[in-house]
Amino acid sequence: MSTTTVETSAPVPQQSVADTPRRRARGRGRRGPLATLASHVLLITASLVAFFPVGWLFFLSLGPDKDDYLHPGHIWHTMTLDNYSFVLQHTSFFDWLKSTLVVVAGTTVIGVMIAATTGYAVSRMRFPGYKKFMWMLLLTQMFPIAVLIVPMYQIMSDLGLIDTYLGLILINSTTIVPYCAWLLKGYFDTIPFEIDEAGRVDGLSPFGTFVRLILPLARPGLAVAAFYAFLTAFGEVAFASTFMLSDDKYTFAVGLQSFISEHDAQRNLMAATAVLIAIPVSVFFYLVQKNLVTGLTAGGTKG
Repeated sequence: MSTTTVETSAPVPQQSVADTPRRRARGRGRRGPLATLASHVLLITASLVAFFPVGWLFFLSLGPDKDDYLHPGHIWHTMTLDNYSFVLQHTSFFDWLKSTLVVVAGTTVIGVMIAATTGYAVSRMRFPGYKKFMWMLLLTQMFPIAVLIVPMYQIMSDLGLIDTYLGLILINSTTIVPYCAWLLKGYFDTIPFEIDEAGRVDGLSPFGTFVRLILPLARPGLAVAAFYAFLTAFGEVAFASTFMLSDDKYTFAVGLQSFISEHDAQRNLMAATAVLIAIPVSVFFYLVQKNLVTGLTAGGTKG
């Protein structure tokens, strides 16, 4: 009688799920440590590159001698704020500030107002030639300033607007309106047309709908257009130096040229003035920064 032996293998101990180390699954959108380090290094490098011209300008403004830019190492031992006190007390800085604020404020208000009404009209109203009208606005930007100055000077002279703030404001507006109109037209396209229809149902006129309903919604786009108009008018040189003849009506961009002549260059004073000039721009940027990113990206969602 044969007997069969059943071989049983030894039971393999199974490790509990709790004992096994779990690997954290990297979630979607999460980056590894190397990628995070690389992005931080890239951002820091870009920030230093962007900040270097400003920091270098401020450093040169602390040098007491006009030729310190040739040997900047000497500035470390002779730093002083005398350049700033000289600019504020012995130059026409505050006259330049007044003229700049008047021209920039007028250009920003008038230019953005005209551009907003133009962009809204082309976005909502289908009048004959509305597409060609927008392209005609861009066509005006093809001509260089040197070609436009002569006919503009003749027109301003006939109107008696030479050496006046209004004349320079109108001239600056001609360069601001085309771009801002295209910018705001793209932003108005993102606002639903039903809002206009709701305004008409409530008895508002087209202009009332534009002012009371559309403009509040277009605040980010208006902030971008105002910032562009502000910077353009603030740094414009060719028109300001041609149409403004009185020293007390020079803007900052023209006033800076007074530190550089054929036989002399007071670069330390010019650097100090440039640092002071940057303050109004920084303040304006701080006021509109919340709406800049939204306004720059929203216009690209619709054509």
